[in-house]
Amino acid sequence: MTHGETAPDRVVWTLTGKDALRFLQGLVTNDLRPLETGPGIVWCGLLTPQGKYLADFFVIRRPDGLLLIDIAASLAADTLRRLTLYRLRADVQIAPAALHVLRGLGAPPEGALPDPRHPALGWRAWSEAPGTDPVIDWDRIRVDHVIPESGIELVPEDSYILEAGFERLHGVDFRKGCYVGQEVTARMKHKTELRKGLVRVAVEGEAPVGTEITDAEGKAVGRLFTQAGGAGIAHLRLERAAGTLAAGPAQVTVA
Repeated sequence: MTHGETAPDRVVWTLTGKDALRFLQGLVTNDLRPLETGPGIVWCGLLTPQGKYLADFFVIRRPDGLLLIDIAASLAADTLRRLTLYRLRADVQIAPAALHVLRGLGAPPEGALPDPRHPALGWRAWSEAPGTDPVIDWDRIRVDHVIPESGIELVPEDSYILEAGFERLHGVDFRKGCYVGQEVTARMKHKTELRKGLVRVAVEGEAPVGTEITDAEGKAVGRLFTQAGGAGIAHLRLERAAGTLAAGPAQVTVA
């Protein structure tokens, strides 16, 4: 066994070719240029031209120089297809890597890198050997710090990254220049006030992930997602998120 827990349902790709980082730089929400000069990890999103979320993933340069992509398995096939369409004549090769994604808290093993989203998420590493079975309550950590998860709070073709907290979690760079969906994202940042977003809520009872949240008049005001420790992450219409709300059999109040 290797130090750290195996992160479930992750896929790792290697990224090779002289145009690899430049190719991704023109597509994703974050600035990958720091990876040109040394080891590092960047969390970023891939959007539709209309600015809606398609996928999020980590781009890593390991200390040995190898470039990796660490992505949720549920998003991998469609994301690879899209990247292949965008590749055109660029010198970029994306291939599966026989690596396990490990994560943990406390002292990191050699080659690990800090999760760039939030210090509470500890570190990530990529190893040929599996780690231990998960024991850390990662959902509780995500709920406590309102950190969205691929395919749960982050819904392809539906979510907007600013509503999902990408700016707070270091997943978008507004100075890097153009990328797919950049114009809509910049407009949301500079010209409008967000009316919806992910927030931490207190939850009494339980409800299935994605349950509609309604106000006292029965009007839909959002959806409830991950729940842990009597709290949850909800996507809410912010101006209507007051008082006691209902999510199916559960009661919800903004924490």
